[in-house]
Amino acid sequence: MTEQLLTQESAADPAVRALYEESFPDEERIPWDDLLRLVKAMPLEFTVYREGEDLLGLTIVYPRPRLSWFWYFAVPPEKRGRGIGQRILSALLARYAGRSAVLDMEDPGQPGAPNPEQRRRRAAFYRRNGFRETGVGKTFGTVAMTILLAGDDTFTTADYDALLAEIFRFWKPKT
Repeated sequence: MTEQLLTQESAADPAVRALYEESFPDEERIPWDDLLRLVKAMPLEFTVYREGEDLLGLTIVYPRPRLSWFWYFAVPPEKRGRGIGQRILSALLARYAGRSAVLDMEDPGQPGAPNPEQRRRRAAFYRRNGFRETGVGKTFGTVAMTILLAGDDTFTTADYDALLAEIFRFWKPKT
């Protein structure tokens, strides 16, 4: 598996954009052009994973001194369940060793969620890989998010608000 930080070539690859857009609901996704501007403006690490020419996944990480925010993580649906996500997540945890990792995901306990089984599988995947619940969460529109953490650190609502404020200095979501 090769890892490559986003380049103009990979940003122009329709498969990379399609994976990003199909993997995250509208409520959780920054529009593609805004995302590309944000990647240039902030210290975001947008990584594309391949085996030869075959797209295996993508991640967007916001590395911070105390912790790294694993913001977006996607594997093509037809490649899930083959250990690819495990390999990518292991590579991420190794790359950012020495600091905690945090991520937000759709809350598997949200009543009436349209994808409860997918949320439960995703939460179980992260727990198997060393992440734990923090008790921190927020609701954006109709989507409840929960925060998971790997490492010895703690993560509070104030920490989440600070991360979001940093992002919003560079990008304002449409309301």
